[in-house]
Amino acid sequence: MTAVTPKFGMGASVLRVEDRAFITGKGRYTDDIQPQGLLHGYVLRSPVANGRFTIGALEAARTAPGVHLVLTGDDVAHLGGLKCEVMQPQPDGTRAPTRDIPLLCRGRVHYVGDAVAFVVADSRGLAQDAAELIEVDYDAEDAAADTAAALDPQTPLVWPELGSNRAFFHHFGDKATADAAFAKATRITRVEFHNNRLVCNYMEARAAIGEWDADEKRFTLTTGSQGVHSMHKILCSLFGVDKGKLRVVTPDVGGGFGTKAFVYREHALVLEAARRLGHPVKWAADRTEHFLTDAQGRDNFVVAEMAMDGEGRFLALRIDLKANMGAYISQYAPFIPYLGVTMSTGAYDITALDVSVTGLYTNTCPVDAYRGAGRPEAALLLEKLVDACARDMGLAADEIRRRNFIRPEQFPYRTQTGRLYDNGEFEGHMNLAMERAEWTRFSERLAESGSRGKIRGIGMATYIEACAFPGSEPAHVELNGDGTVTLKIGTQSNGQGHATAYAQFVAEKLDLPIERIRVRQGDTDELKAGGGTGGSRSIPLGGVSAARAGEDLAAKIRKIAADELEASAADIELVEGQARIVGTDRAIDFAAVARAARRPQDLQGFGEFRQDECTYPNGTHICEVEIDPDSGATQVVRYTIVDDFGVTVNPMLLAGQVHGGVVQGIGQALTENAVYGEDGQLLTASFMDYAMPRADTVPFFHFETRNVPSVTNALGIKGAGEAGTIGSTPAALNAVTDALYRAYGIGHIEMPATPARIWGAIRGAV
Repeated sequence: MTAVTPKFGMGASVLRVEDRAFITGKGRYTDDIQPQGLLHGYVLRSPVANGRFTIGALEAARTAPGVHLVLTGDDVAHLGGLKCEVMQPQPDGTRAPTRDIPLLCRGRVHYVGDAVAFVVADSRGLAQDAAELIEVDYDAEDAAADTAAALDPQTPLVWPELGSNRAFFHHFGDKATADAAFAKATRITRVEFHNNRLVCNYMEARAAIGEWDADEKRFTLTTGSQGVHSMHKILCSLFGVDKGKLRVVTPDVGGGFGTKAFVYREHALVLEAARRLGHPVKWAADRTEHFLTDAQGRDNFVVAEMAMDGEGRFLALRIDLKANMGAYISQYAPFIPYLGVTMSTGAYDITALDVSVTGLYTNTCPVDAYRGAGRPEAALLLEKLVDACARDMGLAADEIRRRNFIRPEQFPYRTQTGRLYDNGEFEGHMNLAMERAEWTRFSERLAESGSRGKIRGIGMATYIEACAFPGSEPAHVELNGDGTVTLKIGTQSNGQGHATAYAQFVAEKLDLPIERIRVRQGDTDELKAGGGTGGSRSIPLGGVSAARAGEDLAAKIRKIAADELEASAADIELVEGQARIVGTDRAIDFAAVARAARRPQDLQGFGEFRQDECTYPNGTHICEVEIDPDSGATQVVRYTIVDDFGVTVNPMLLAGQVHGGVVQGIGQALTENAVYGEDGQLLTASFMDYAMPRADTVPFFHFETRNVPSVTNALGIKGAGEAGTIGSTPAALNAVTDALYRAYGIGHIEMPATPARIWGAIRGAV
């Protein structure tokens, strides 16, 4: 019997209700907001990566036209810096010291873009003009900018008092067991590569507005974020105020990808300036500032080895990963590589593991979470290594995976890092992806490309990731007087479609059209707690809570309606915004129900789902590329995705999430690269030099799901927000490597695999 797809509930491809405002220009972003009496801030930034500085006379800047305030490091020193609270214990039990991000530097700068002064004026232009009048004398010193060389003896120290550029060290696994497995291995395969640094480049650059109510002695911060509550907590601590003395508001957000999850120095600066001046103060970044100062992503240097027996079965995995933290320790930065290596063994049954993770300081912009936050790094490392193992063993890429997958009967499966996978059918989705990609007919397409003087490759990546980390995301719903329903929840939409997806959960419980359900996020005055958006947690946690809140409200509506209709609550059904006695035409609408309520709490529903273990989405990506050997230009000609997301809430929203993630992953593999020179200058600080993926970079995708419901999540949902990025980078890189290996015996190329790199590799091989 075929299941009926609901009109509004889970499984329905409901169009996004929020899109009408966006496509008609009615979105309301931070920079659109203009409070009365608004002033504008500008940050004067360091042009050198490392060195001492002194600030001369400030009088010219302070008396420049339209200027209201000039702040330097001494003026805000009492507030302290932005701290990291997630440094994990090292093997000896200690926690490495951090280096906090100062709101404004005092006497020394540590990367190009470090903040030196903050100027507030009637307009941004006037503030910038005044900033140029500030005399700063820089004594530039040599910089540490190369991840791979950060620990070399000749490399300058970012923080000399630490005696090293090592920020921290972690270890996972059992070295003795792994060493024994390597000692008996028939074959050992080794890879060494740089996981390239990325700049997020969301559409909406960051902005912030600080306001101060002198009567209430209360701050308000308006800013794009991935959740107001974590910002609220950090800023209350920074300013030493009670939580009731700060309100944080997030309007519409034009992309987050992890990078908008953090508190930045400008958030504190606009608040401090507003308090001093008694006027609202706005700071809005331009694209260059985004390149220079917003937390960047990835940037690992890794050496990995796999020990195998004579049949190509994996015996042990050894990894040495060096993770660039940049000049300071950003909010969640140390946890990103730590989290990533917990997924080191991926979808494979590897029983011995030896992983070392070293955090590094360099004179570069701080690095932190970027879409996937450690899991894309882990998947790239493993899937690149697995393909290299296949080549060394003379096995097909799919065959070596079949021999090493965790089998369905092994679940629940505990990995060597302690992860507990609930289920998965890895060979099942790999087989389906291969079928959809016409894997067995690749030789025909290879020959056709060859007839035109092109080379062709096909690559796969079979990934598993951890998301929806243990915790909860409470949901509150309320029936309004007009019969509509409001849902309040502490996550934050950055473009994912929360207003649609959450409404579907509630609509299913109330049988109410989703356009009559309002989703509210992003205001600490409206909701006192929330976990924010990140780690693909919103739907697996928040969605279940929203469904339970809907159930709670539905029960209360039935009770009120039963009293009004003189019936039993068990005989009341909810149908298209009405409460009706089953089998009759006697009904009252939701607005009448609201009027009949005796107490406000009778119209309020609450739901909270608490999850004790992560969920583990997984899938297979297959990428096919064609390369022009005369130019090195690569074209992605086919792309196939088969994912296991447990349960699909909205197929249309899901496809959008996956498509976007895949493009980001392909961008890392083929085009994007944040490059610092030896002097610490960012050489790729604009779209002239930093190549974003474009519409013609990718083909149309084939995407489908082969879901195995999670037994960890109450609704079987596994999460999907980051999965596209996790599977796509290794699939694309493996496809390029496959093409080069088939044609020229080239088994390695660094990312991004640009035309210049490919052309150079081919010239070196012929």
